[in-house]
Amino acid sequence: MGLFSTNKSVFPWIELTSTSQLEKILNSTGKIVIFKHSIRCSISSFALKNFEREFEQNLNIPCYLLDLINHRDVSNEIADKLNVMHQSPQLFLIENNTVLYTATHEQIDATKIK
Repeated sequence: MGLFSTNKSVFPWIELTSTSQLEKILNSTGKIVIFKHSIRCSISSFALKNFEREFEQNLNIPCYLLDLINHRDVSNEIADKLNVMHQSPQLFLIENNTVLYTATHEQIDATKIK
């Protein structure tokens, strides 16, 4: 099963797969969402599905999905660059390289992004 194979929705995730891509999006203007997801964890899958169901796509915020099993280097870079402890699942709302909102596990609430 791949990263997106269990997700039958049409949620517009952008795969986050490299530290260079992370650097680019952290230095971009506007808000972004990063969801760190463990494809081996049922709690992470549950949090991801809830996020997809609750998130208002009309907010036009790019949403990046990080498969941290396959891209642990990117997860480590997020922890380092944003000065946050690694957790999974973990959600960030970022603007101008600043974390506006972060949550983990059952605390992830897409309605707070608004």
